[in-house]
Amino acid sequence: MEKTIKKVTGAEAVVLSLLEEGVEKVFGYPGGAIMPVYDEFYKYRDQIKHILVRHEQGATHAAQGEARVKNRTGVAIATSGPGATNLITGIADAQIDSTPMVCITGQVPSHLLGTDAFQETDIIGISSPVVKWSFQVTKAEEIPWAIAKAFYIANSGRPGPVLIDITKDAQFSEFDFEYKKCEFVRSYNPIVEVSLDQVKDAAQAINSAKKPMMIVGHGVLLGDAQKEVLKIAEKAKIPVANTWLGASAFPAQHELFKGMVGMHGSYAPNLLTNECDVLIAVGMRFDDRVTGDLSRYASQAKVVHFELDFSEIDKNVKADYPVLGNCKESLTALDPMIIESDGRDEWFARWNELEKQEDEIVVQPDVNPTEGPIRMAEVVRRLSEITEGQAIIVTDVGQHQMITARYYQFMDTNTNVTSGGLGTMGFGLPAAIGAKVARPEKEVVAIIGDGGFQMTLQELGVIMQEKIPVKILILNNEFLGMVRQWQQLFFDKRYAETVIESPSFVKLADAYGIKGKSISERGDLMGALTEMIDSKESFLLEVMVEKEGNVFPMVPSGASVAECRLK
Repeated sequence: MEKTIKKVTGAEAVVLSLLEEGVEKVFGYPGGAIMPVYDEFYKYRDQIKHILVRHEQGATHAAQGEARVKNRTGVAIATSGPGATNLITGIADAQIDSTPMVCITGQVPSHLLGTDAFQETDIIGISSPVVKWSFQVTKAEEIPWAIAKAFYIANSGRPGPVLIDITKDAQFSEFDFEYKKCEFVRSYNPIVEVSLDQVKDAAQAINSAKKPMMIVGHGVLLGDAQKEVLKIAEKAKIPVANTWLGASAFPAQHELFKGMVGMHGSYAPNLLTNECDVLIAVGMRFDDRVTGDLSRYASQAKVVHFELDFSEIDKNVKADYPVLGNCKESLTALDPMIIESDGRDEWFARWNELEKQEDEIVVQPDVNPTEGPIRMAEVVRRLSEITEGQAIIVTDVGQHQMITARYYQFMDTNTNVTSGGLGTMGFGLPAAIGAKVARPEKEVVAIIGDGGFQMTLQELGVIMQEKIPVKILILNNEFLGMVRQWQQLFFDKRYAETVIESPSFVKLADAYGIKGKSISERGDLMGALTEMIDSKESFLLEVMVEKEGNVFPMVPSGASVAECRLK
């Protein structure tokens, strides 16, 4: 059956193209150069929902939140000039965290390009380093092709953001609209065929290991390979740790799960990275926060690296056994080649020994303190218990983020939304909005510090206007906590500009029609958390926590993972 071809404006073609890609919701902010498209959103408001953010950066983070919990491409829209440039932080965040996102910006009429017209900015040039692809549309008939290509590139291979910039005259011009989904781009080869020879070599290395260790990263979630990872780990009795972006890829209460690797990761997986004989990395990129000093990272181990992106192989850590391709496919091929293990008693005894040390020195004092101010760790652990590890947890950036990584026990997959590679303060609140819009049936809790919250708190207006029942948990230590920790440990407690005063967050929430409560006593904690979770509406809970609390374990910058400190 042939598709109907009809004459439409470029602006209407934008909306029709989004509908062809199955887009149900977009996040954005109108302006002069994108106004024709917004006029079409008004006409198609029964078919596609536009959510008005309060700042364009919020649109990108909300689109990221939606993309991360649904494994689909998020959409953010802005006008030209400052509207477009305000998207850049979110675009860069999506790029480094491999989040699929299509950004559409308006642009001045094509005859004014290069004249420094009002609100003209070269957004293609500005965004080029942080997108997978970008394109400026100057003719209406280019719009369906450009948007189809944008969605294909954004969500194929290693996902990422793309940007389409559309001149205003292209939005007004008419043409015969026909939409064809993009399934191929010349010179772009996102699908890598898995090599059985590489899989066999990897299997041989794993089967011969006496002290294997597996690290799962974000690629496991992007590739939907959680079940395959679990099956192989159980079959071969392999201890499993995750990167921060890999959290929720492996059930936190499983006996094989050993915590997080990296700067504030768990003690055992950090130390034993430098004691294992085979290190199996699945869908992770060996970034500096995971490896510490590369010259002293896992030099004793044979490295098996399952990775989709060829550029990540040998980039930081030399892979003895690289396996290119989608990790779901490669692990499926690996499974029948893995020999079932009857246990690795001595190896697991070593893990247990180090876990016991961390539990006594760090975990128990953190999550079960008997005196002093409330600690971030006990708040997060109590939240984990109340929600049974099933909530979608969205974090901002800072100490609270690392505490969440350590103490929230993720038991459901695709439930961790955070800014990993870029570390964007202000990410948490708008990303939580996007996550809740995408998964309304799930409890969504944004855990945010008092500093990061004040970077995008204007997005409370979205919660108010759209009546989105997001739960907001502010852990307030009256400091920019992560910077303060480094100042304490490495700058002789010179707390330069890290003391931060805040408004009454409860009064602020009330101004936006959001229920709120602030507590500072341990005896009120469980009741307040329960009240927040039980609320059918949005709820802001501020918990005043220990001012100078630190996050341990910690691998100091430039140190080896084997030099992980417990205190």
